[in-house]
Amino acid sequence: MKKASGFEKFAKGQKSGARREQFRQEKRQVKKEITAQAERKRLELKEKSEGIERSKITVQRKAPEQMPLNKYIAHSGLCSRRDAVELIKEGKVKVNGELVLEPGLKIKENDEVKVAGKKVEPALELVYILLNKPKDYITTTDDPQKRKTVLDLIKQATKERVYPVGRLDRNTSGVLLLTNDGELSQKLTHPSNEIKKVYAVTLDKPLTKADFEAILKGVELEDGMAHVDKLAYTDVSDKTQIGVEIHSGRNRIVRRIFEHLGYDVRGLDRVMFAGLTKKNVNRGKYRFLNEKEVRELKFFGKGKK
Repeated sequence: MKKASGFEKFAKGQKSGARREQFRQEKRQVKKEITAQAERKRLELKEKSEGIERSKITVQRKAPEQMPLNKYIAHSGLCSRRDAVELIKEGKVKVNGELVLEPGLKIKENDEVKVAGKKVEPALELVYILLNKPKDYITTTDDPQKRKTVLDLIKQATKERVYPVGRLDRNTSGVLLLTNDGELSQKLTHPSNEIKKVYAVTLDKPLTKADFEAILKGVELEDGMAHVDKLAYTDVSDKTQIGVEIHSGRNRIVRRIFEHLGYDVRGLDRVMFAGLTKKNVNRGKYRFLNEKEVRELKFFGKGKK
């Protein structure tokens, strides 16, 4: 077998060295692309946390063509289809000025529909907004006293008319969902669906062990027994900081439980609602839900029991 000459060995070594150098360059390029991609993601997260993200996920709708009356009303964001049926049967709906009692009546594009004297129109797109509500804003669409409302915080978000899902009182902060999806709103506020809510509570004094146990057993309020699902000290060194998980939607229920036992609630923040949290959303800011979150909300609670 013929031995390789010195030149051939040298040339072979040069080729191997060139391949190694090419590999190193490719590796550096891949690393540079990964770093650039990570930076883009970091900037995107920063924009979302500041409420700048505008790429909302919405469900586009065409103008109604022969849409059933109850569906037409539900798509206006006023209520669910089931509740729309009740409104129609109660004689609260007129079409083109005439009383209608048939929920399945087909509504054409130019028909005028009024519910309790107020004209309604279906939304052209469904919008889902998660707001990290600050204190001193009321959860309503209109206030005769001209106080600040949560709609003031999202007025640049959409041209569609959205509504808060449920309520947070003026001095309660945290997760609040706003949408024009009447059916979803009805589902998330109906007591039978037992939608989970988690609150961070700050009390004026430490919660005693006896009162801790009393809350777990249930507290008798003026409108009946109040139960929590879970209760915990969120800071073992500061027993004024309490975490509460509850599914009841009764008015001011968390505050009333503690006030009934002689505590003043200094701070109340909803940190979770129906699986949604305020992560990456600063106080007073908002973001749009993504497709996955909307899908999970629509199927929230299914498969339970």
